[in-house]
Amino acid sequence: MNFDLTDEQKGLIDVTRELLERQSSVASARALIDGPTGYDEQLWRKGAGLGWPALAIPEEDGGLGQHVIELALVAVELGRGLASTPFLPTVMVADAVTRSTANGRVELLSALGSGAQTAAWAFAEVGRPWSVAGIQATAARDGSGYVVTGAKASVQDADSAATLLVDAVLDGRPARFLIPADATGLKIERQHTLDVTRRYCDVVLDGVTLDATALLAEGAAAEESIARSGQLAMVLTCAELVGISERLLELTVAYVKERVQFGKPVGSFQAVKHKCADMRIWSQSCAAATYFAAMTLDSEHHDSAHATSVAKAYVSDAVNRLAGEALQLHGGIGFTWEHDLHLFLRRARVGAALYGDADHHREQLFRTQVLTSA
Repeated sequence: MNFDLTDEQKGLIDVTRELLERQSSVASARALIDGPTGYDEQLWRKGAGLGWPALAIPEEDGGLGQHVIELALVAVELGRGLASTPFLPTVMVADAVTRSTANGRVELLSALGSGAQTAAWAFAEVGRPWSVAGIQATAARDGSGYVVTGAKASVQDADSAATLLVDAVLDGRPARFLIPADATGLKIERQHTLDVTRRYCDVVLDGVTLDATALLAEGAAAEESIARSGQLAMVLTCAELVGISERLLELTVAYVKERVQFGKPVGSFQAVKHKCADMRIWSQSCAAATYFAAMTLDSEHHDSAHATSVAKAYVSDAVNRLAGEALQLHGGIGFTWEHDLHLFLRRARVGAALYGDADHHREQLFRTQVLTSA
């Protein structure tokens, strides 16, 4: 695959980075901690003006008709800037809707693509694996409609979303439903997580009654759609971790150049140079694995399930090692609340665990290899 960026992709990176630098998103992220607003609304409006949520929506549906790699490039910049936006869950739901024949899809895609509405994907369940096998929420037919019951966890920005994409089991098979956030019987409550600059929520569905139009997909179509959503979520999470790794490296190199010990900058010591070199190698390797995985999602000639699991396994491990080195090289100041380092470290730790950590994806890759070899 060709990893060279086009002029359009370089332009997308430039305008996104310029916006994030101008908006001072790290300061904005601090202001959101324990605040009433779940994300930076002003930044999101300006990002929507640049086309972030519409990037991968087909042109015939009012979008920009781009690909997953463009979404990944934006996610990298959002990670570098520690931006708090509903970008990831919104584009994931938009992707699922574009690949369906759901009623009202045109109106929903228009609202999501313009940034007028945001959406959230309610998939994970407490103590359950990050796969279709982990779904325990149930849906039952009720006349021409459905009743959905269950509980979901770690739903990003659910408390500010207008629509939730909820996965459940219907007649013993997976099914996907689009549920309004104000539906009767739907309760959303914020979790307290390690990443204090982003909202993750518990979602309880206590007999939520839906009409027939709420069904997005069922059976084999739903299983395929869920797999696609999972792979996209992994790629975009990895992309954000790439951005975080780049920023952690920048912060660390700048600090070791300034910190003086024994009359010399500590960055001049060979052991410190080696650690910074390792961090750069890990960051570049994370980018390579992530960009390849992103490209496979738009290609019929590569195994996207394999590529995304490889990327998530490697990136989850590498970013944790990189964050650990960054913290060690900063010394005592890296532990302080006032320094920005811990905010990036917190998001790195959470991102490494979401959608399956390194152990989960290594096991998935092993099982696939065993089945292939049998």
